[in-house]
Amino acid sequence: MPSSPAAAGPLLILVAMPEEAAPLVARLEASSPVRTPFTGGVEAVRGTLAGSPALVVTTGIGIAAASAAATWAILDAAPSLVVAAGSCGGLAADVEVGTLIVGESFTYSIADATAFGYAPGQVPGGPERFTAPQERVDAAEEAARQAAGQAGPRVRRGLMLAGDAFVTAEIAAVMRERFPHALSADMETTASARTAEALGVPFVALRAVSDLCGPAAGQQFHLELDVVAEISARAVEELASALEG
Repeated sequence: MPSSPAAAGPLLILVAMPEEAAPLVARLEASSPVRTPFTGGVEAVRGTLAGSPALVVTTGIGIAAASAAATWAILDAAPSLVVAAGSCGGLAADVEVGTLIVGESFTYSIADATAFGYAPGQVPGGPERFTAPQERVDAAEEAARQAAGQAGPRVRRGLMLAGDAFVTAEIAAVMRERFPHALSADMETTASARTAEALGVPFVALRAVSDLCGPAAGQQFHLELDVVAEISARAVEELASALEG
């Protein structure tokens, strides 16, 4: 007798900090904690988000932490889609705090092998950019716009950077020169995108801007993390609803 088709895997949602996980976990129905193999710093909660099976994983901060937690979660849960959520820093000069960034492509902010002919941000042996599937980006952008509504935060779509450096105004100036089209910077997204690609799972990012990297005079440069986490969580919930529909 032929076997029945395997059920679609859950939506895997990756965040760096517990504060970013909180509004997502609060939205889960029938939630339950999941034991992880890590000694600390990684938490996972399973449940249903807007009708879709979901797993929210708090990875910890930084490239290594994100790579390790994402690898475990993908291999353990076999997700149908990986979403990076939570907060990020606004890098583009015209990005405002609260803006929802929809990740379309990703690279490393401080990787530099240009002396050997590689592009800025490209790691030898890897691609110049990691890219999200077009249809997933379209769905994530639509979800972000639905979550934002008419008077809500702006939605931007494009290049996101990640690296293990806190982006001060001085570093931001260099990054803008090297990556003139980059919208945001954080410390996990590119590593998660790389892990998802290596393991054959589609990936997209929906992170909201909490701080501006080197703000101009007069710009509002900071929003509280819980406010930003809620903006991102609403967009992820909309995406989960669209996937279920």
